[in-house]
Amino acid sequence: MAIPVYLFAGFLESGKTSFIAGILQDPSFTQNEHTLIVQCEEGIEEYEPAMLEKTHSVVECIEDEDEYNETTLRAFVRKHHPDRVIVEMNGMWDLDAALGRTPKVLQVYQIITTVNAQTFELYAANMGQRMLQHITDADMVIFNRATDKTRQLIRDRNVRSMNPQGALYFENEDGTSEDYGAGMPPPYDMEAPVIEIQDPWFGIFYLDASENPEAYDGKTVRFKGQIYRGRNIGKDEFVPGRMAMVCCAEDVRFVGFIAKTENGAPLPKEKSWQTVTALVRAEERREYKGPGPVLYVQQMEETTPPEEEVVNFNR
Repeated sequence: MAIPVYLFAGFLESGKTSFIAGILQDPSFTQNEHTLIVQCEEGIEEYEPAMLEKTHSVVECIEDEDEYNETTLRAFVRKHHPDRVIVEMNGMWDLDAALGRTPKVLQVYQIITTVNAQTFELYAANMGQRMLQHITDADMVIFNRATDKTRQLIRDRNVRSMNPQGALYFENEDGTSEDYGAGMPPPYDMEAPVIEIQDPWFGIFYLDASENPEAYDGKTVRFKGQIYRGRNIGKDEFVPGRMAMVCCAEDVRFVGFIAKTENGAPLPKEKSWQTVTALVRAEERREYKGPGPVLYVQQMEETTPPEEEVVNFNR
């Protein structure tokens, strides 16, 4: 049986060590299990020996990226026989490559990224692709040391668009915490018989429906989208969507939801622009890695592209 792994990503001084120490001391997380901490980055904070002893935890260090491999990790497991493994990943290492070198005896259960809200802008400007990787791959992202100013800055940078399925939270300087999207309702009328998604609002619709598919279950929506036909979806399925600026002008990608035609209706032409009216159902799909919106198309009408073809995710 594979040993569960909790992998913590984030740059130096993002709060990984403190966060891990706090989790280990939480009775709901630690109940006499033996934990192996694989520390790949030495920061200012250190693990207190008394805390490690109390939580039945040991630390092994890896200093070089190439040493994070199957041979090293297997040796740690044979030495300590842990019930679980926590990896404190070096923020400068390639996260995807590290995941690929993880042996099958270890199964990554969760990736948690910590971000120092005070230094987010600096790292985003200078390490944009690595920052994107940390956030995109994560199941949970925690922005700590947040203030009113940094919360707004992070929202303005469209961080939610990097990972619409993950859980994003702010840990504020005053000790409170809040959900990333708290207090940010969509601009369209969710109670209308047909929810009209105006062209500039598509990014907001995509994010909100990705985060809260149950809120859209049974709703009818109408929006303008370009048609994409993927190889990894059903023969009667397609994806109407838009090109979206995820983090910066250099990072533009196609986003949309799986749609189905009904009663044998023909599929729309690839790359054509269509006004789509569809009933939304929240369904479990492997493409979404869980529940997500599936559009049952009621009507389509070919149309012209919107004035701005690339959308952003500002609320």
